[in-house]
Amino acid sequence: MNELSKNTDKASNFSKSYLDEAIEVISLIDIDAIEKIVSLIKQTRTKLGRIFFLGVGGSAGNCSHAVNDFRKIIEVESYAPTDNVSELTARTNDEGWANVFVPWLRLSKLSKNDMVFIFSVGGGNLEKNISPNLVEALKFSSQIGAKICGIVGKDGGYTAKVADACIIVPTVNKDNITPHSEAFQAVIWHLIVSHPSLKVNQTKWESTK
Repeated sequence: MNELSKNTDKASNFSKSYLDEAIEVISLIDIDAIEKIVSLIKQTRTKLGRIFFLGVGGSAGNCSHAVNDFRKIIEVESYAPTDNVSELTARTNDEGWANVFVPWLRLSKLSKNDMVFIFSVGGGNLEKNISPNLVEALKFSSQIGAKICGIVGKDGGYTAKVADACIIVPTVNKDNITPHSEAFQAVIWHLIVSHPSLKVNQTKWESTK
């Protein structure tokens, strides 16, 4: 077997293994936790509360996309502080990365009727200095009495400890924790906005049947 064939074989095996892992992740996701989050979102909408999506890195990108879907499809007022790069970087520069979200939530008058929704691979861990801004935001949210939900990976970190409902994306391969965690944030939030208990507006392609 020549080198090209070996490399092709190796790539093909990786692709199959990766997709097999995704199938296993799906089979292990806690459906009850999803339904609990759906119920809490429904309560938040009934109370005219808002949802603040918090995440960093790839999860911040997911937050931005989720805000669109939650506003447009299920009609819940939603925001992501990472969408405003000027304010985000100004606060990071002036107040420090660990404190970037708390002043934003305070200025937005976070209340007990609102929800803070975390997208994160690790869920935040002060001891390891991983996403301390999420931890501080969660501490503040708990003090206010806002509902806390999360879709996180690994062991869930601080988010899983304090959340009213949290989905931990199962780890099926330690080498692929991040890609599976971030990918399944998208899978799960799309499930949520498609849920018959929440969905208000039809999406474009489904409405053109």
